[in-house]
Amino acid sequence: MMASIADHLRTTLDGRWREVRERARTDLAGHPEFAPHHEHDLGEARAKVLRQMKLLASNGYAADGFAKDHGGTGDTGAAVTSIEMLAMSDLSLMVKAGVQWGLFGGAIENLGTKRHHEKYVPGTIDLDILGCFAMTETGHGSDVQALETTATYDPATEEFVVHSPTPSSRKDYIGGAAQDARLATVFAQLLTRNASGELESKGVHCFVVPIRDEDGNDLPGVTTSDCGYKGGLLGVDNGRIMFDQVRIPRENLLNRYADVEPDGTYTSGIESDGKRFFTMLGTLVRGRVTVGGSAAAAARVALTIATKYALQRRQFDAPKSSDEVLIMDYLVHQRRLLPLIARSYALQFAQNELVSTLHELQAQGDDADPQEQRELEGRAAGLKAANTAHTTRAIQEAREACGGAGYLSENRLVGLKADSDVFTTFEGDNVVLTQLVAKELLTSYADDVRDLSPVEWARFALDTVSDVVKKRTAAAPIIQTLLERRPDNEEEGSLFDRGTQVSMFEEREEYLLSTAARRLQGAMDREDDPFDAFNFVQDHVLHAARAHIDRVVLEAFVAAIEECADEEACGLLGEVCDLYALTVIDEDKAWFVEHRLISTERAKAVVRGINERCRTLRPHAALLVEGFGIPDALLGSAMLDGPGTDAVRLTGLQG
Repeated sequence: MMASIADHLRTTLDGRWREVRERARTDLAGHPEFAPHHEHDLGEARAKVLRQMKLLASNGYAADGFAKDHGGTGDTGAAVTSIEMLAMSDLSLMVKAGVQWGLFGGAIENLGTKRHHEKYVPGTIDLDILGCFAMTETGHGSDVQALETTATYDPATEEFVVHSPTPSSRKDYIGGAAQDARLATVFAQLLTRNASGELESKGVHCFVVPIRDEDGNDLPGVTTSDCGYKGGLLGVDNGRIMFDQVRIPRENLLNRYADVEPDGTYTSGIESDGKRFFTMLGTLVRGRVTVGGSAAAAARVALTIATKYALQRRQFDAPKSSDEVLIMDYLVHQRRLLPLIARSYALQFAQNELVSTLHELQAQGDDADPQEQRELEGRAAGLKAANTAHTTRAIQEAREACGGAGYLSENRLVGLKADSDVFTTFEGDNVVLTQLVAKELLTSYADDVRDLSPVEWARFALDTVSDVVKKRTAAAPIIQTLLERRPDNEEEGSLFDRGTQVSMFEEREEYLLSTAARRLQGAMDREDDPFDAFNFVQDHVLHAARAHIDRVVLEAFVAAIEECADEEACGLLGEVCDLYALTVIDEDKAWFVEHRLISTERAKAVVRGINERCRTLRPHAALLVEGFGIPDALLGSAMLDGPGTDAVRLTGLQG
């Protein structure tokens, strides 16, 4: 059978691990246990997720995330993709699976050594061992280096003593801690005595700490409590943990990067505490990648529901017709949904590239290039922020676009909104992560700009900032060709010209990045405290980071269009890409005008261009969400099963 345009859209959007996605669609849609539900009882929701987890484990879903030597398949990309796909069914399931196999299991896999792999990994894969990832504390979330929990080494017994010294050192919001977890990977300040006998901190390290017995009772010195009802994610048993002088064997230190000898001597192949800390965290970047991708999957579900509803819901009489008008035929409704659909495509293409990079680097292990690893971490932070912010906006817009029906639990949108809301702060607050992106970009200037004169700075910025941007180009040859073909001036250049779009994105990033560095240099000369200097330019820095993320996403879209195998699907993706690019420009239109990168007339043309693309894409609205590949069984929206459902099929391509 010849593939349809929707098939080609879905294949392109699915990316490198499309077979994994197809398997997940089949498995999730084909089993009643994974059908979206509207459970409001905490106990029943948690029990359901645990049943789902056991089904996944029995079908081999967890093995991809672990090395072949440890009982897995070693396919990191497949592991991330599988968990992302769970978001179509239940975000609680996605989070619970991510905690068990991605965070808890990932900490043991990536921070432990053979003794830990042999003891814990097989049971983690098949759920004989249920664990949690105890990093966040009541007083410290984003600032992991400042965690207060301590693990003090006692050479007399060859044990670490894990302790919560203050109320703010309580481990908080920990998935699994309220009920199911028996073990925790606990991040704590490692304290041991130096050659002079003085107790000193070696920074944050990770330890395996038993917290419950087989019957689910807290072990001596461990006090767990339940976070109870949250805004959403009822199936995740988030809890709190306090430690009161809890003793664990020396061997429970996850010692890939550092170890403590029986006499208390601390050893590490990485001398710098800071570098060691960031190396350890860098190995756990998979969780951040998964959260961003899963949030985006939830957005695609919501947009599919809202679009299908808009293709069957009619409102107000049509001129010269006895029928009321489909709400998707109103331009304002197209403006609500189609740009968000376009952004979903764009972000997924960028996410696919990110997952592929993660897979390749983790396959290299300790041989991975440190610079590439840092760039991966920056990209993961930026796309997590972009994906989750988009999800929050898209689900809210989808809910409103469905009117009162969208507010009913049976139509799923309010559930998606509640479950995904925390993703903007989960695995890193979005503002903090965006700042991390900027800091990574600004490191290029750390030593180069200190003593430059204004003239020298201008020359430096012209040469170097452009190089920084181009070095990170995902589709360099394609982009270069587009830029060479673009019109020379604004009057001749169409806003639908891809080279013009890419050029505008690049120019904005280059300008913001170079001027942020320049302002930071001036602030450092003026302020006594480095904190005050950075704080002075923080808004500018965040703007530069967002511009960088936008450009990366656009270039990923350009690369994906080149990979599309069908001419018609390729043309349609080109129009969707136009809509994404113009929408981003419109959102920052004031900046473009203020900095004279576009004229006021050109700015008006951006709005006209968006309207034009909405009109041309309207006949393909059903096709575009079909390209998302959400099985009907996983939409879970009762309003799509009522009167008028056939109109989705009958009117989807008719305009």
